[in-house]
Amino acid sequence: MSAALHVVEPTLEDYAGHCHALVSSLVRAARGNAIELWKGQVHEGDRAVPMTFGPDVTLHSYFRRRTRQTQMLRLLRRLLRTSSRVILTTARTLDLALVALVARAPLPPRRVFMYVHWLRMTPFKRWLLRVVAMRQPDVTIFCTTERLVDVFRQAGFRDVAMLPYPAPETSRDDDPVAFRQLLYAGAARRDKGFGVVVDLVQLLAAKSADIAITVQTTPDHYGKYDDATRADIARLEATHYAPLTLIRKTPSPEEYAATFPGSICLQPYDAAEFRDRVSGVTLDALAHGCPVVATAGTWSAALIAPHNAGIVVANPNAESLHAAASALRADYPGYRRRALAAAEAREGSSWQPLLVRLCD
Repeated sequence: MSAALHVVEPTLEDYAGHCHALVSSLVRAARGNAIELWKGQVHEGDRAVPMTFGPDVTLHSYFRRRTRQTQMLRLLRRLLRTSSRVILTTARTLDLALVALVARAPLPPRRVFMYVHWLRMTPFKRWLLRVVAMRQPDVTIFCTTERLVDVFRQAGFRDVAMLPYPAPETSRDDDPVAFRQLLYAGAARRDKGFGVVVDLVQLLAAKSADIAITVQTTPDHYGKYDDATRADIARLEATHYAPLTLIRKTPSPEEYAATFPGSICLQPYDAAEFRDRVSGVTLDALAHGCPVVATAGTWSAALIAPHNAGIVVANPNAESLHAAASALRADYPGYRRRALAAAEAREGSSWQPLLVRLCD
């Protein structure tokens, strides 16, 4: 096997979620490096989505949904027996444990890079991180928040750095954009407040409102819904709300981007789950001048509040979302300008901490 840069992203199968945008951003930042990209296979019965990342990238459709953990173990064992550098772009605690399990000896610095987006901390995970750090202290850890940086440093890892989630390119369109719709973008999930959005549609229907709303009802990375989300989708369809548009299949990047201009992005996310959890939807919304309604205490709320790029609600429910959306509509041009300003404040090379280490 060559000494290429190996990028491992098991959940990258199609354009669902933000894996495609994340990997594309890394590829652009690391141009000039030969990259081997290990991605997920298209699930049986799904239509394959053509993907290209440029001439420097060799694609390996490797991971299957049912056997990802075993395949990750085998792949890491294979890669760590070479001198190749390995990057896991959405690393989990289990991935760190697998590295510690398969590596024959302590790895040298800047050989394995883990990008951790969030962590649901438990006493067991805290213990596990300390064990992994004792065995492999020189695995490089990148985190999306300073709180996560502190967690990994306290565990004993030597090279831990902040790497803000890469922001998409900000729209440079200065033409006025009028409000046209409310929007729920991304997978239909309970922790993302999908049920609250359905409650809002029911409220709009009860009021005989004429506010357009677009709701994405696609499943998560594993192509699944929980029972509560299935029931919520049934409730949503039963409203027969005329100005409702449903996005039932994962949109292409162009279709997805087109939903944001003129929209108000509804993100009634669970505060505990999304305290340190980055939302790519928030970044995409701001990049297109789309103000956000976010839950207090979430990463998204902390991003929009300093710029007044949306409204933060303490208790996300149908009534509070409706009130927030009404306030945003009353000054949509102003909120659009501030959303773009919030996006511009994040521009720059987020991958710089990684690129510096790759050059050493």
